[in-house]
Amino acid sequence: MSYLFSDLEIHIRMMLVLALCFIFIYEAINGFHDTANSVVPVIYTCALRSHNAVIMSGIFNFLGVILGGVSVTYTIIHLIPTYFFMNTSANHILIMIFSILFAAILWNLGTWYFGLPTSSSHTLIGALIGIGFANSFITNYPINQELNITQLINIFLSLLISPIIGLILARTIMLLLFRYRKNNTYQEIHITPSEQELLRGRKQPSLWIRIILIISAAGVSFSHGANDGQKGIGLIMLLLVGVAPDNFMLNMYSNTEDIINTRNAVNNFQEYYTQYYNDYKNIIPSEIISMPQSIALHQLTVIDPSIQDLIHTFIHNHENHSSNYNCEISQLYSSEQIKKFFHDFSLNFIIIHNTLSLLENLNSYEQLTSSQRFRMRQLLIYIADILDQITKYPDIPHSNKKFLKNIKTHLLNTVEYAPTWIIITVAISLSLGTTIGWKRVAITIGEKIGKKKMTYAQGLSAQLTTAISIGIASYIGMPVSTTHVLSSSITGSMLIRGWGVQIKIIKNIIMTWTLTVPATIILSSIFYLSILKLLHKYI
Repeated sequence: MSYLFSDLEIHIRMMLVLALCFIFIYEAINGFHDTANSVVPVIYTCALRSHNAVIMSGIFNFLGVILGGVSVTYTIIHLIPTYFFMNTSANHILIMIFSILFAAILWNLGTWYFGLPTSSSHTLIGALIGIGFANSFITNYPINQELNITQLINIFLSLLISPIIGLILARTIMLLLFRYRKNNTYQEIHITPSEQELLRGRKQPSLWIRIILIISAAGVSFSHGANDGQKGIGLIMLLLVGVAPDNFMLNMYSNTEDIINTRNAVNNFQEYYTQYYNDYKNIIPSEIISMPQSIALHQLTVIDPSIQDLIHTFIHNHENHSSNYNCEISQLYSSEQIKKFFHDFSLNFIIIHNTLSLLENLNSYEQLTSSQRFRMRQLLIYIADILDQITKYPDIPHSNKKFLKNIKTHLLNTVEYAPTWIIITVAISLSLGTTIGWKRVAITIGEKIGKKKMTYAQGLSAQLTTAISIGIASYIGMPVSTTHVLSSSITGSMLIRGWGVQIKIIKNIIMTWTLTVPATIILSSIFYLSILKLLHKYI
């Protein structure tokens, strides 16, 4: 593995190793910060002893990372426009990653110390946004050029909606379970372990309840690993693609079959796009519209170097429309003019044609030069962008949409990836982290949210809700907060007759949730700007 970094300067290699260590520390903190999410119900319902529950949580968190895929990973990565970390120096990328990590680790440790169940997802998203704001301040580019606003809105919606779904779903499950309360067979599920001890001389629930509680707890741990583990993988891939792009911008371990599948996907898309050209001729890769002019000019020449003079003349003729050279292309002239430019010169067809040319007779990405790898990555991402826009057309048949999504899977198979060593090391970091420090947050979630102690039914409904919700989110590639979903699920299970919640604790939790994103935005911005100012002579 070390040969992958052999072409880097010694100080870059040292800082890269240090950054990787910090990411593993971040994942370990994520592990013990969020372990309470997985083990609280199963411990407080006495279905498992705490030691066994934590070990089980560590094992299933590990499996979740290993088997969870990388869909959430690239949702995080795509928050930052591709051109940013592909056109930024290794030193700046390292400073960016360190700033994100310092902010995230500081906030996570602080809230853990006070036993507050905060979201590592919110922490990471906030830190990334902070970098975007800081870069916007430095470059005078609009914030929508430093961050993928559409992706950011989708992430915030998932983070906002998931706790609400958790609360409603957990309460619904509780109400369904209450329908069977009068039946003696099911009455036991609605008592607490203390009440069980008074009635039967033991705190443990009956076997069938215990099995369901343990399985659902394992499901929460697996889902947590599948979702949160991918965020650490995303940070590492951001780091490696930015610092050592030659070896990581494409999956250099792709075999001939993988490359053939990619080529077939491009061919299939070419046939589809040609067939429906009149319907989609005005589509343009969305990233190009929002790029600063200087970067956009470079990106257009990536599409086809032979049209460099033509593009330069076209942009030069419109420069007098704005005094700010760094403004968006769409501010120089309307997006319709840009689309017309793409249409007149058939740039979408050129994107497809040049991609196929690079893939022709290709058996390994090792055969490509550094600049060709860069072009390959960009062209594949542009095709995927065009494809995404087509699938959002309201009148597109379901069969066509399914066909295009299948094409996209093969199209990005060698771009959206993570090396096995990264997945395994993140899995180990997260799972080891789950075995320590879990009690602080567990006490808040298990004892302080509700006015009464947790019943078996409440533990079961909260765990089932969390496992299902996080599992679905991981499958569709959306980063959500396990902490928020479980806390809101427990709250929902308490909002029934005879129970209730402790308003003071709920207020403290909500306040912490509300402050997490703004606080980490400020922290990462301060760290980033301070480090840049301190080291400006050396970068």
